Amino acid sequence: MNSMRFVTIKTRPLGVTGVEVTILGYGALELRGRPRSPAIEDEDAGRLLNAVLDSGINLIDTAIDYGRSEELIGRYLAHRRGEYFLASKCGCSLDDPLPSTASPFPHDYRAENLRIGTEHSLRRLRTDRLDLLQVHTSLSVAEIEADEVVETLFSLRAEGKVRFIGISGTLPNLADHIAMGVFDVVQVPYSAIQREHEDLIAAAGVARVGTLVRGGAARGAPADDKDWRQDPYGLAMGEGQRRWDSSRVDEILGDMSRLEFVLRFTLSHPALSSAIVGTSNMDHLLSNVAIAEKGTLARDLYEEAKRRL
Repeated sequence: MNSMRFVTIKTRPLGVTGVEVTILGYGALELRGRPRSPAIEDEDAGRLLNAVLDSGINLIDTAIDYGRSEELIGRYLAHRRGEYFLASKCGCSLDDPLPSTASPFPHDYRAENLRIGTEHSLRRLRTDRLDLLQVHTSLSVAEIEADEVVETLFSLRAEGKVRFIGISGTLPNLADHIAMGVFDVVQVPYSAIQREHEDLIAAAGVARVGTLVRGGAARGAPADDKDWRQDPYGLAMGEGQRRWDSSRVDEILGDMSRLEFVLRFTLSHPALSSAIVGTSNMDHLLSNVAIAEKGTLARDLYEEAKRRL
């Protein structure tokens, strides 16, 4: 891709961090490769990562749990470190960076593991700081306090190894995470067919907490090449398609594809900072960028879709 490409992806404030992030972010989960994601050669991963930045995306989200993802980002993007906001996660196990068992993977939030994991991420990413370090699971406040998680994250921030702290939050604990007033950013699952956290995203906006959305394209399930063969994370098998079909939202899409509608629906939430969408496929990346460049849905379509869904 041409690195001089004109950037047209809109940006939004990431809470009160003072950072502007593109409304479409890149999630590096699928760079973990086999056995849990499609196989990808290192050189292809490098081309994809550089295409992410060339397209105008300025937010990349990764984790120790994502196999070789951090290593590949460091190898191929360290020379462009000033061009992107880098988010990773903490509490991950270092014993098996690519677990073969089903999630949730084991995590350890004691101070020693958080520190070891952060140093591990910094080395693999070939950087001296993480822009955002996120607690990788939706711990209760009691669990956060028991392991003194916030205190450890604050220490890492004071040492300059981390700029901002966040948590990957979900019901039933997300409201408490926002109310704690210590997290700069929350990351939540959300899409047109998974709206359980919609009101809490709005609450985070009121609290001036940045919100990153994962699953904003519903794992691509509505796309023609997937056609509901998989569901968004957290939904029972077949539930995504059941919600879609019962809403009869197809009737109002016109010439818009299902995937375009779903992603633009996510981007239309006024309190969203960025929707993190991952892929290891160049064509899918470019398609997602083209959709994001179209921006939010027309207000009347958005309101009618919410009524139906």
